[in-house]
Amino acid sequence: MTREAASERVLTWLAEKSSFDLAISEWVITEFSAALSVKLRQGQITKEVQRAALSAFKDACRDSLTLLQIETHHFRAAARLADQHETGLRAGDALHLAVCLEEVATLATLDKRLAASGTQIGVQTLLV
Repeated sequence: MTREAASERVLTWLAEKSSFDLAISEWVITEFSAALSVKLRQGQITKEVQRAALSAFKDACRDSLTLLQIETHHFRAAARLADQHETGLRAGDALHLAVCLEEVATLATLDKRLAASGTQIGVQTLLV
């Protein structure tokens, strides 16, 4: 597993949650893999650490998380959110928020800007 500045805080938060409370979209899987690849390219982790993290994440997806499918209408809803230039949303963040809007789900994030944008457009957010 890789360690980040907020790892302990996030692990504590996760330990307090029931697996029935947690869901991710397919997009999170893509972002997770991309983030690990960046760390590997930058020499922050080894290939072995990348493999172990991917394996642990795959297990968590299978055993502890509800996986939300991304559909065409999510991309269109994300585009409408991104059209609201004042939110400053990036494409991936708009997609997260579009899924949360449809699922009436709370977005848990470490990203202060994403949390503020979510609140601005009516998504319940939790800054972990």
